[in-house]
Amino acid sequence: MTTPGEAVRAFFKAPSVEDFPPRYNIAPSQPVLIARNDVHNRPELQLVRWGLIPSWLKDPKSLGSPLINARAETASEKPAFRGAMRHRRCLVPVTGFYEWTGNRKARQPHLIRMKDQELFALAGIWEDWLGADGSQIETMAILTTAANDEISRLHDRMPVIIESAHFDRWLDCRPGTAEVVLDLLTPLRAGRLTTTPVNRKLNDARAEGPELQEPEFSTLL
Repeated sequence: MTTPGEAVRAFFKAPSVEDFPPRYNIAPSQPVLIARNDVHNRPELQLVRWGLIPSWLKDPKSLGSPLINARAETASEKPAFRGAMRHRRCLVPVTGFYEWTGNRKARQPHLIRMKDQELFALAGIWEDWLGADGSQIETMAILTTAANDEISRLHDRMPVIIESAHFDRWLDCRPGTAEVVLDLLTPLRAGRLTTTPVNRKLNDARAEGPELQEPEFSTLL
């Protein structure tokens, strides 16, 4: 996520945006910027933690692995996600996302971007968890679907990408049902994405900086 804040604010028609630096390697459990509707159904941008904690969970430690993704085909049915699918949908602004190939000892990251625009949005859901001691954590997960032709060379799944023409419908949770947006949970049509092998330093979640996106053409599939 490297687009300047003011451009992100304008893209989502939000009144304001929190200051955040360019990020080239956002990992689960770290802050992620989301766009959602506020209580008056107006767009707002907010930083939340990547890794959804269901609101009904008593102890987040009981989750084990963080819920960073939700399968679009079943999210409206699963107890961990169905409430958020009905009432707390969001968009995740990104300038790209990564997918990996190869075995664990030689994992090759690939940067996926849109051909025709710098900034785009992934489908997400968010939750507001409140602990018995009064602690509060807002978290999110990204919805995934079957890979299209470009991504299937790398993986069998990909994030759901929501077109800007459908932002309002995706974010409007007033109907209280997920049925009105299920048709949006499909793979982006082929021909609109680029995939580039990039610096293997990206495999370290602590690594950061633009050099992580330097192409490694010797490993091109």
